[in-house]
Amino acid sequence: MASHQLIDAYVASLAERLPPDTVDELADGLVETWQHYLAGGLAPTPAAHAAIAEFGAPHRIEDEFVARASGRRTARLLLATGPIMGACWGTSLVSAKVWTWPIPGPVGIGYALSLLGVVAVLITAATSRHSYRRTRLGTTGGLALAVLDGAMIAAVATLAPTLVWPMAVATAASLARIGFAIRSLPRALNG
Repeated sequence: MASHQLIDAYVASLAERLPPDTVDELADGLVETWQHYLAGGLAPTPAAHAAIAEFGAPHRIEDEFVARASGRRTARLLLATGPIMGACWGTSLVSAKVWTWPIPGPVGIGYALSLLGVVAVLITAATSRHSYRRTRLGTTGGLALAVLDGAMIAAVATLAPTLVWPMAVATAASLARIGFAIRSLPRALNG
């Protein structure tokens, strides 16, 4: 599809900010708008300026995509439910006297540090206001959290000398969060 150098530069700026499929759709719309202005009698350069003005600045388009990004929404939901999950697992682990389990200290510390790292990734995705690429970290954080939930469930199932009723609540909550993370994956990968 023939275009104008101003439109090409505009699309290149969008390509630095947004996923390729999204940029392709926006480029098609921009070229159609430019052609509409050409058909209305404008010369190529004024038509390109008019089409670009109609679309708005690339950073504003990116900000709109950031505001609606599924990775950002996923990260915010996972962070909002984090304290509840922490309370569920904290109650169950204290009730089961986790300090008496045969878990090497470095393993427990590694788990805690991994969890803190995942929280940092989710915070980055949830608070992004101007970077669409950062919002996609919500998907990474969600999947990492699902792995950590699975590890916690496996640890309880294999290492707990006795099962206490709060473990059932925490396990169910973790399974729900794993399901949410997996369900949100296709949506996040598509934008």
